Amino acid sequence: MSERTAPRTAPLRARAEIDLAALRANVRALRAHAPGAALMTVVKSEAYGHGAVPCARAAVAAGADWLGTATPEEALALRAAGLPGRVMCWLWTPGGPWLEAIEADVDVSVSGMWALAEVTEAARRADRPARVQLKADTGLGRGGCQPGEDWAELVREALRAEAEGLLRITGLWSHFACADEPGHPSIAAQLGRFREMVAYAEERGARPEVRHIANSPATLTLPESHFDLVRTGIATYGISPSPELGTPADFGLRPVMTLSASLALVKHVPGGHGVSYGHRYVTPGATTLGLVPLGYADGIPRHASSAGPVLVEGKWRTIAGRVAMDQFVVDLGGDEPAPGAEAVLFGPGDRGEPTAEDWAQAAGTIAYEIVTRIGTRVPRVYVNEEQDG
Repeated sequence: MSERTAPRTAPLRARAEIDLAALRANVRALRAHAPGAALMTVVKSEAYGHGAVPCARAAVAAGADWLGTATPEEALALRAAGLPGRVMCWLWTPGGPWLEAIEADVDVSVSGMWALAEVTEAARRADRPARVQLKADTGLGRGGCQPGEDWAELVREALRAEAEGLLRITGLWSHFACADEPGHPSIAAQLGRFREMVAYAEERGARPEVRHIANSPATLTLPESHFDLVRTGIATYGISPSPELGTPADFGLRPVMTLSASLALVKHVPGGHGVSYGHRYVTPGATTLGLVPLGYADGIPRHASSAGPVLVEGKWRTIAGRVAMDQFVVDLGGDEPAPGAEAVLFGPGDRGEPTAEDWAQAAGTIAYEIVTRIGTRVPRVYVNEEQDG
């Protein structure tokens, strides 16, 4: 992902402006929501599209105790960039870079016996213990070890490997399925199962540094789930994990990314003029059209065709017709902004622009996907890089 630092007036085709002061403030706000727990800032998938290394640095500067990634490659990239402190990764496949992760002092997640076998073998080769966190499947049904005999075997063998000096059980953890749906019965069920599985491991001798299950929505709304550590992903970037829970402002958060582009063309067309592939939009009368040089190759969802909102010269416009690979069109209704005028797709909303949540509604998806899918052709331009105060 390209990185640049530039003023707002930089003449770029498109830009994703990343406000690192907003990110730091979000980290502080999230710490305040869970004052008794350590905080992990999740920077997987290039920090949800915002840029992993700059965002990780900003999060650590603001007091994040841990950094979290999905893949080991993401974790190793943080270490290669010089990020200190605790780093955890959890999405492993057979043959993964266990040795490199151990040597980089990365916490690795283990959900089953195949992974335990591979990490202990890597620890023998590294001649140092691995930092291992055992993941419990408390009801999400993805990664994690099933309760009962599977969990008993994993705990027993992990403790045996720990006694041999091959690993250190640094964490016991799980993940919610429906924490973004207030009152969902699975929340209490998963919490109860997590407590049982943690108690089982600890009764048999596990002494984890951290126990954790809380994601962004649980951090914001379920204090009983905070345990020793909370993991905040989307909330770090100023996006509410669910409109049902509240807006970003309700939680003291501010969106970090503003996506904009320079109009590539403004032209007059008559009424009855078809616009974009398939002519799904036909001008109702004589008007002006603006060409926005962003498309689905840049991460603009095609499902937002004829629906996605854009702010141009203080007015909301709607995508006219289909989103193409590199561009889409907005009907300017006769207005004539100059070529190069700014078209703001989403941002915090301060200037009346749409938000990522507005785009999620237009595309029938979630705001996570809107920001995460913005592609590498769009430069990330970092502002407010200096630490506050």
